[in-house]
Amino acid sequence: MEIVLCVTGSVAAVESVKLARELKRQGVEVKCFMSDDACNIIHPNSMEFATGQKVVLELTGAIEHVKYAQADLILVAPATANLISKFAYRIADNPISTLLITAFGYSTPIIFVPSMHDSMYKSISENIQKVKDEGIIFLKPKREEGKAKFPNIDDITLLTLRETSEGKLKGKKILVSAGGTYEEIDYVRGITNRSSGKMGLEIAREAFIQGADVTMVIGRIEVRIPKVFEMVQAESTKEMQRKLVELLPKNDIFVSAAAVSDFTLEKTLTEKADKISSDEDLILHLKPSPKLLNMVKKINPNILLVGFKAEHNVTEDELVSMAQKRIKTSGADFIVANDVSVEGAGFGSDRNQVIIVDGNTFTVPLTSKKEIAKNIIAKIVEKIR
Repeated sequence: MEIVLCVTGSVAAVESVKLARELKRQGVEVKCFMSDDACNIIHPNSMEFATGQKVVLELTGAIEHVKYAQADLILVAPATANLISKFAYRIADNPISTLLITAFGYSTPIIFVPSMHDSMYKSISENIQKVKDEGIIFLKPKREEGKAKFPNIDDITLLTLRETSEGKLKGKKILVSAGGTYEEIDYVRGITNRSSGKMGLEIAREAFIQGADVTMVIGRIEVRIPKVFEMVQAESTKEMQRKLVELLPKNDIFVSAAAVSDFTLEKTLTEKADKISSDEDLILHLKPSPKLLNMVKKINPNILLVGFKAEHNVTEDELVSMAQKRIKTSGADFIVANDVSVEGAGFGSDRNQVIIVDGNTFTVPLTSKKEIAKNIIAKIVEKIR
């Protein structure tokens, strides 16, 4: 896969080096075009280092604007008010604007990442809308401190990978739960678990890359959720249940990767005190939480349901048997089962070892959660076809 990264004269050009390096880490070949104003902010040598290729600074007899116009994608990051407005009216007066007009004629996908002062961003809103209406993709800037700032590099990378993928989930809406729930004891203390949200996040990322519209419903997590996802927070089991009742009918796929508490308090103690004294013994009465997985198909019978089953120190046969029982009780299309006692695959780890169970079993040996997510999404794609 090859993309062209166009760097224009915003101070956010300093981020383009890191962006190019991250795209390279994801296996993308990057060719860079730079404007004269961009060269006043960062030296072309830095982009040559980041991409491993010579930077295009001017058009020559090699007709670079034609040569690179049919790349897999043109990414303009940062995109200035000047560049966006010129493209809106098809002005070709430098290598980047000329490349964009040529690429547009070839129907090459184009992404703009605006970065400028907020008042300038507001001033060109009509030009932005005009270009959007023509099919150009815009990634919203961070609006803060009176500026329309460069978005997080991870968000740009995700959108780039999405627009250059096979789009196996294009048109599908997927809901992914992640993280651990928190059951309040008093205003200071509560019952929770050690889930980090990493597995759910990786599944959401891979689904987004494959073209799905992603919503995440999250409990307590240790990871950043990309701004390109819709995000709904649900701290307790009860709150997550309420959010799922609202969201499940709107989605085609639900991946239940959250570690929902198995127990809740019969009655919270906040009615007695904001903070319970620790000077004397305390007895807590717990009751089983509702099994959220079991209610999913009742709310949306047509949804493709993926559940998770985590156990500790069991045999593989026992783990598979427990997953099969969970399929029967919940109606899940498949279950992802894992033993958290496996060395290097515990809570909070970047790696895991799982067994994907439906009518058959498929073992994914100890590997990154990113690779496991790819296997899960591949299974989802197989099920919906």
